[in-house]
Amino acid sequence: MNQHSEAGVQATPDFPQLFGHPRPLWMLFMTEFWERFAYYSLSWVLALYAVAQFYNGDPTGQGWASSIFGAYVALAFAFGVFGGYVADKIIGYQRSILLGAVVMSAGLFVLMIPSRDALLFGLAMVIVGDALFKPNISSMVGQLYPPGDERRDRGFTLFYMGINCGAFLAPIITGWMASYFTKTPLQQNFRIVFAAAGVGMLLSLLWFWFGRRGLRGVGRPAPGSESRMRVLQVVVGVAIAVPVTYLLLAKLGAVGLQWVMGVLFVGMVVVLIAEALRHDRVQLHRVIAMLIIFAFNVLFWVFYYLFGTTFNFLAENLVDRQMFGGWMFPVGWFQAMTPLWVVALAPVTALAWGWLAKRHKEPSIPRKFGLGLIFEGVGFISLIYALSHLIDPHGLIPFWPLAMCYLFQSVGELCLSPIGLSMVTKLAPPRLVGLGLGGWFLSTALGGNLSGMLASHISGATGMTAASALSGFTFCFYVLAGSGVLLLLISPLVNRLMHGVK
Repeated sequence: MNQHSEAGVQATPDFPQLFGHPRPLWMLFMTEFWERFAYYSLSWVLALYAVAQFYNGDPTGQGWASSIFGAYVALAFAFGVFGGYVADKIIGYQRSILLGAVVMSAGLFVLMIPSRDALLFGLAMVIVGDALFKPNISSMVGQLYPPGDERRDRGFTLFYMGINCGAFLAPIITGWMASYFTKTPLQQNFRIVFAAAGVGMLLSLLWFWFGRRGLRGVGRPAPGSESRMRVLQVVVGVAIAVPVTYLLLAKLGAVGLQWVMGVLFVGMVVVLIAEALRHDRVQLHRVIAMLIIFAFNVLFWVFYYLFGTTFNFLAENLVDRQMFGGWMFPVGWFQAMTPLWVVALAPVTALAWGWLAKRHKEPSIPRKFGLGLIFEGVGFISLIYALSHLIDPHGLIPFWPLAMCYLFQSVGELCLSPIGLSMVTKLAPPRLVGLGLGGWFLSTALGGNLSGMLASHISGATGMTAASALSGFTFCFYVLAGSGVLLLLISPLVNRLMHGVK
């Protein structure tokens, strides 16, 4: 049914169904599964590898490794705005995904070269490739369903499960590989993780390449934009973007990067407010409410992204990981806890919101955000207690406090993350919804870069100690708990600014 609507927009094809959903959903599910496998393999290993490879395991390298991880996370989110524009306006979603997968997989293999320049150049390739891939495959899921189809939300839920399955299995499989394929029991083979991530990204590429025919034109370039010259133009743009990204990682530094993204954020704020003023007072109030939520969103991700830096260094050096029979729990496996808890608790959270909604007591959007911040803060209490009272003669804390922290962090994520993008589509000016979504990702990017700076501070010049971790985690708790309570207190004001948006 490739007919055109009156607006000139291609109608949704009549796809064959599989398990109650369009068959291409499952192809996109597996494409995203392998991409997330690659992404989360890199995420858990990056900072640990930097310390082991370039500082011979000396904790003095933790600060630099943390800043690089933070910058990597920040740029991956910030550049997603440009990737979405390329798909929308230049080459279409399918070609953007394919090109992004090629660049990202090549970058992961470059990371295997044992030099700082190779590390930074490989990361630049991964960042640019992921910017073309990640936002656009998510957009394609929505295009599989006609407007008003009630299955759309369930389809995104299934797709989200693919994300978390990849995120769960990546550290489990590659964490085992790093400890098994090694020279000595005390040496981790981190470069084999990059190889596994590269293979995973190639599988994602192949899965989409052979499965895209089933999309029946969904995600193809718009009429008049099919020219391969446009693809060549984007390839040239990528060839320019990669070395520019390398320079941002190598030369600018975390503080400079924060200033650049801060200026972009302020520019986004000015444009959104100017557009709102063209409408009416209601639209202006809604934009202000959205910007308030953005500010608290930055805070959440500052502490969330410690999983790739401070939490890893804690697990490697200050947690007793010895299990039954003398078996040592791999450091990377801690990274599997968040997606495991998310998968397990997502249905519980949805049922809880539904139960409260029937009684007209479901928390509003700002209250859910406040609860998310508080739950994330509560997770640090277990680490504070362990570092204050449970350090053994070997200077190690038990296994369970870090696991408990991941549990509460996941509950906080479920209160906050799933509603963020939906909130933006409801509050942003109609003509600038895309810019509003870019602002959401930019606020997450700001949090990611600040997280690297915070992790560097916790590690200090000589590396993280039990005392510096205790001090850092105490700071984390007070900021999160304080900001969460503040948001709960001002939520009636924010709700009024939203003018009925739920």
